[in-house]
Amino acid sequence: MADKNDVEVVIGGRVFTLSGYESEEYLQKLASHVSGRLAELNADRDFRKQPSDTRVNMVYLNLADDYFKAKKIADSLQEDIDAKDKEIYDLKHELITDQIQLDTRQKELRDLKAEVARCQKQIARLEEELSSAGKKQQA
Repeated sequence: MADKNDVEVVIGGRVFTLSGYESEEYLQKLASHVSGRLAELNADRDFRKQPSDTRVNMVYLNLADDYFKAKKIADSLQEDIDAKDKEIYDLKHELITDQIQLDTRQKELRDLKAEVARCQKQIARLEEELSSAGKKQQA
């Protein structure tokens, strides 16, 4: 199991100690995101006029909005990946089927060429016999 990290971070100008099993960089990134969202909201004068519990809830709602929008994008990307994986699977299956058909047709072609060669030899033999029989009749 990974070691637990204690990291001091700054959120909204206040220092907090975060503890977690994630890396220090990750915990700093989380705090930076929250602090950034808080700064964006604090830039709005109407937001600053709200009671502190309302402001905190607005931050929560904004972070939840970020999460659900990111999750929607991630889910959509996963659906795209799944669809592409299925398409690749189908194409591979089709390729294998086509390769089997090609191999079968190539074998049939070889067999037919061999049959044609046998028939040509038989025709040549029969023509020779016919020619020999014709010469015997003329003699």
